[in-house]
Amino acid sequence: MSYDKAKVAEALFDQNVSIIMAELESGPKESTVLSSSLGITESEIKTRLAYLAETGFVIVSGNTYSVDSEKLAKFMENDENYKGVVDGLTELDSYLN
Repeated sequence: MSYDKAKVAEALFDQNVSIIMAELESGPKESTVLSSSLGITESEIKTRLAYLAETGFVIVSGNTYSVDSEKLAKFMENDENYKGVVDGLTELDSYLN
């Protein structure tokens, strides 16, 4: 599936989406669990993850959400913006130490 890389990066680094993605790092979660732990509605979760679900980075099965970790890792490896941030942090770390 083709997708807009900039739009995916924007979604992944959006703080409203990243808190949900962080919850999904440990595995699939039902929307009711996410809603309860994050204090946002199930409808808001669906809205925030809509583009990532459309592009296959987030998998929705009924009311359960999970992350396609392999697809996400591959995207991060190939994303120039992400590489730039990591390289910058690595350089800063070596400078400070």
